[in-house]
Amino acid sequence: MLRASALILNTFDELEAPVLSKLASFFSKIYTIGPLHALSNVRINGDRSPLASTTGILWKEDQGCITWLDSRPSESVVFVSFGSIVKLTHDQMLEFWHGLVNSDKPFLWVIRPDSIIRGDGSSGQLLMDLQERTKGKGLIVSWAPQEQVLAHGAVGGFLTHGGWNSIMESTQAGVPMICWPAMFDQQVNSRFVSEVWRVGLDMKDTCERSVVEKMVRDLMEAKRDEIMKVMGVVAKQAEESVKEGGSSYRNLDTLIQDISSMTT
Repeated sequence: MLRASALILNTFDELEAPVLSKLASFFSKIYTIGPLHALSNVRINGDRSPLASTTGILWKEDQGCITWLDSRPSESVVFVSFGSIVKLTHDQMLEFWHGLVNSDKPFLWVIRPDSIIRGDGSSGQLLMDLQERTKGKGLIVSWAPQEQVLAHGAVGGFLTHGGWNSIMESTQAGVPMICWPAMFDQQVNSRFVSEVWRVGLDMKDTCERSVVEKMVRDLMEAKRDEIMKVMGVVAKQAEESVKEGGSSYRNLDTLIQDISSMTT
């Protein structure tokens, strides 16, 4: 990477100023153009609202979950999604389910068709059982329009694997997080969410129903005011960065100009 002439990063200056300052000693040009999903929305449809459709959709989105959210009180629902790669064991799935139910908070949980590790019991039967037992407590869908869900007023928290795109989307939407990191950069991302930016909690790699319950209650009740005070500031910074004249908006213009000059 040190041989690169520049870096293009899906982040924004205000969020990671100390890190970007350090990187600047190695790279002459750094283009921060994040949150990229929000910047794309602004450049394409002129505002920060989620696009009706987006590229890279892996499974059919269940739009019915938006209707379900419409019937829920403001900031009452915990959105649960571990991205497009992470797989859970039969036991992990049950621990999360029990923890969510015991928290007494309504939840919207994305369980992909391939979420449960193959060979670990009857995954199909488990999913059907969870869907049946969840009625009245929450909603399980196979895939959801994540940007739209996070932007919905009924969503008050996000239980996530800590993938970078999810963190950017949640930050821009102003939704605090509980991170359960599984692989790649997620451990570091989760630590930054909880300890550096202080916009959420880090569950680390623990998967026990009592911990899940406590984390949800802390995020939605005990520690909510403290976390939301910081999140409000960070979300505003993210919003301003992608507006015309904002840091990421300007950086994208500069990137386009620099690439154009290389071809002339």
